[in-house]
This record gives sequence, C-alpha cells and structure tokens, in this order.
Amino acid sequence: MKAILETRDLKKYYGNGALQVKALDGVDLRIEEGEFIAVVGTSGSGKSTLLHMLGGLDYATSGTVTVAGRKIFELNENDLTIFRRRQIGFVFQNYNLVPILSVQENILLPLELDGRRADRAFLKKIVRTLGLEDRLLDLPGQLSGGQQQRVAIARALVTKPAIILADEPTGNLDSKTTQEVLGLLKLTGEQFHQTIVMITHNEALAQLCDRVIHMEDGRIVNDRNRAGDGEVRA
Repeated sequence: MKAILETRDLKKYYGNGALQVKALDGVDLRIEEGEFIAVVGTSGSGKSTLLHMLGGLDYATSGTVTVAGRKIFELNENDLTIFRRRQIGFVFQNYNLVPILSVQENILLPLELDGRRADRAFLKKIVRTLGLEDRLLDLPGQLSGGQQQRVAIARALVTKPAIILADEPTGNLDSKTTQEVLGLLKLTGEQFHQTIVMITHNEALAQLCDRVIHMEDGRIVNDRNRAGDGEVRA
C-alpha cells in the first residue's frame, strides 16, 4: 500500500537545559491510504503535538513530515497554508464553525478561500451521507452538537484532502452522539476512501479504529492494528 503520510525522527522540544520539554522525541510513523487510526495517550503524552505537526499547524524542532509526497516543513508559509487547505482536512472538538454562515456556506468555506468551485455531485453525496440535506440553510446555532460535528466532517471532506486529522472530535458529545459521529467518520472514510487520524482519550472508541497508536512521553510506545496480531512497523 502507498504511504499517504510519513514522519521520520520527528522532534518538538520546548525550552533548554534542565527545563527542556520533549513534546515529541523521535517519532517514526507511516500511514497508508484509507487507514482509520486512533492516537491515544494521557495528557502530556505528545498526541496533540503530533497532530499539530502532521497538519502543519506548527513547525518541528527537527525531523520530517511528508504528506502526499511533499515534505511540508520545506514549504514557505504561504505555500504551506495553501497545501494545508487543499490536502489536509481538520475536525476539531469545538467544531470551529462560523456562526454567521449557513451550514452549506460553512461546508464550502475551504473551497471559497481557495477560489475553487465545488464538485456539486460530490458535495451532494457528502451531505446525503451525513444526513444534512434538510439543514443546509440553517445556522450552526440552530443545530445540536452532533449535527454541528457532522457539518465539520463535511467541511473536512469537501476539498478531497489527502488526510483528515480529527482532534478529540467527540469530546463535547454525549455517549449516544459519540457513537453516531464515530460511525459516520468510519462510514465516510470507507465511502470516500479517506485516510483519518483521530486523537482521542477514549480507549473504547480507539478500539473501533483500524489501528491504535499509544504515546507516552513524546514517543510511540505501541502501534497495533485492530486485530491485535502484531506491531505495525514504520
């Protein structure tokens, strides 16, 4: 299988000397197209820092992140912004929807910012899959938390990115809606051949993913597929 994302000896250090914090301390990771991966760990384990590195939201101290064949830290700030908008979809815990824009406008926002037209057939398929057909003219404030997260997922998918990064996407949802949103993430991943990396503190949710990566002290300490039949090597 083709690697859609890869890191080599990825490090992110803060401070110096005795006060230095090694948020990431030499992470090697290979993610193939179509995988649905959960990254778990306690607070301070480095999982959120890893997500920020994978998404080009912050720069590494050293090491490389390659997404869809591009070493993203070699891009200048403007080119990285464009690459991120086109190739990386984000789903955040707090949805990050624009309150004055309708559901449809929120979904299409990444394309509007990039000056691109929507693939209407693809948009219709996403909206239908996520059950948003009747909510396109609503404002985010008129939606439940689960519905808002569906909009965020649709927005992440609409640019046909190389990878989707989900940061605690069910953190603000009740248990029933959490299961629903995770099911929709899995469904959209399979239906649209999408690669998803999800940060979560919920071990039970993580076990529903294809592969679970455990982090401690800025390092990957366990990387196993769902069947539990061995470690996944980078």
